[in-house]
Amino acid sequence: MKLSEFNYDLPPELIAQTPIEQRDESRLLVLDRTTGALEHRIFHDLPEYLRPGDVLVLNDSKVLPARLYGVRDTGAVVEFVLLKQLPENRWETLVRPGRRAKPGDHFTFGGGLLHGEILEIIEEGIRIVEFSHEGNFFALLDEIGSMPLPPYITESLKDNSRYQTVYAKHLGSAAAPTAGLHFTPELLEQIAGMGVLVEYVTLHVGLGTFRPVKEQTVEEHTMHSEWYTVSEETAAAVNAAKAAGGRVIAVGTTSCRTLESATDDSGILQAKSDDTNIFIYPGYRFKMIDALITNFHLPESTLIMLVSALAGKENIFAAYEQAIRRRYRFFSFGDAMLIK
Repeated sequence: MKLSEFNYDLPPELIAQTPIEQRDESRLLVLDRTTGALEHRIFHDLPEYLRPGDVLVLNDSKVLPARLYGVRDTGAVVEFVLLKQLPENRWETLVRPGRRAKPGDHFTFGGGLLHGEILEIIEEGIRIVEFSHEGNFFALLDEIGSMPLPPYITESLKDNSRYQTVYAKHLGSAAAPTAGLHFTPELLEQIAGMGVLVEYVTLHVGLGTFRPVKEQTVEEHTMHSEWYTVSEETAAAVNAAKAAGGRVIAVGTTSCRTLESATDDSGILQAKSDDTNIFIYPGYRFKMIDALITNFHLPESTLIMLVSALAGKENIFAAYEQAIRRRYRFFSFGDAMLIK
């Protein structure tokens, strides 16, 4: 498959710059992947599409305030985004501009509260950085770090909690699992009250999920790995629901990738913790999920390839065409889709 097959034209004004005031008032485009039929709803209508015995699986990873600004002894300022924690106070880090961060270079952060040394160049823009500090590193991040919003969001975020899901629990993501941003505690309580199981997995989102695909042939792209975990309790609940005829509905591509990574070839979800670089594109045979709640994704991204694998590329691009025509809001702070 050619990368260009997953391109589309999006008017820039449809890229949502700020979160909607009420999380569950975002729009919801419902796509029937069998017929291609579309419905235009509001996110709080979601329970109408769920039934007792279904299981809703959400990613409870929490976003690190992972954007830091380092200062060299020359006074030059360089942006650092923490991607993945490594042993011994080391992090895989996105550095911009990368040409200003070479092995042996030292930086200070937060007026000297944190120090970093570049140890190694992994690839263009990616560095291994060793940090030194006093006290708890994550408490320090809360003090001097900021949310690593995607580059297409140019407005500042007034409330950091709006880039977290209401159920975020385990700190470690470099970006939010944004499909979950539409849920409120009240909506989740309503769904559980219907007899729908609400279960959680954890996948720490790295920026690799969102990095542009550079190869012109889709199959040649390699995903960066991300760490995930599925508990014994979640695996048992999901397997029981599936065996009883319930649907497994993933909230977000990260939950989808976790479930598909941890499901064996016989269709049984395993309780495990591991790294995954699973790349889902058309032709992939899904082992676990039956439906997906997701946002609208960037052209030529691995995420639009994933939803195309689930719903069919023609259905997805027809749905996106309708969404653009009806002025839906796109990307991280945008509106949602239910693919059923």
